[in-house]
Amino acid sequence: MDPLDKMDVAIADRLQQDGRLSNARLSEQLALSEASCWRRQKRLEESGVIKGYQAVLDRRKLGFGVMAFVQIVCTQHGEEVTAAFEAIIQGCPSVLSCHNTTGEADFLLVVVARDLDDYSGFVDRVLRKLPGVASIRSNLSLREMKETNRLPIQQAPYR
Repeated sequence: MDPLDKMDVAIADRLQQDGRLSNARLSEQLALSEASCWRRQKRLEESGVIKGYQAVLDRRKLGFGVMAFVQIVCTQHGEEVTAAFEAIIQGCPSVLSCHNTTGEADFLLVVVARDLDDYSGFVDRVLRKLPGVASIRSNLSLREMKETNRLPIQQAPYR
């Protein structure tokens, strides 16, 4: 895809703020024709800049009172072990994200659970059975001061 221009950034930014924004309203806000706005949005979707649309849910209101940041150190780093590890993590809906990291830990996971008992069960059922794991360190969130999945798109490079 060509680099984003100012209008692409504006479209992505507005849709990032409100994914339910209609094409008519979006084009009106940007002083762009509906057809041009729609073509640009489709190009952003097809190129993967816009990966999808979803509702942002409140985990606490849905009963997920615990959020844990889990550092995992592995003893084995072979292709098969890593693939098995990844397949298990991909299949866990409680794992919101998993990152292969630098530093002490090999992986950093963000996990949600209903309560501490539920989290403890997750550790026993899933984490302790992961292949090649040497240690698991959990840090529980006491208070979430900021939560967003919005990117600072106005700072993105564009032409």
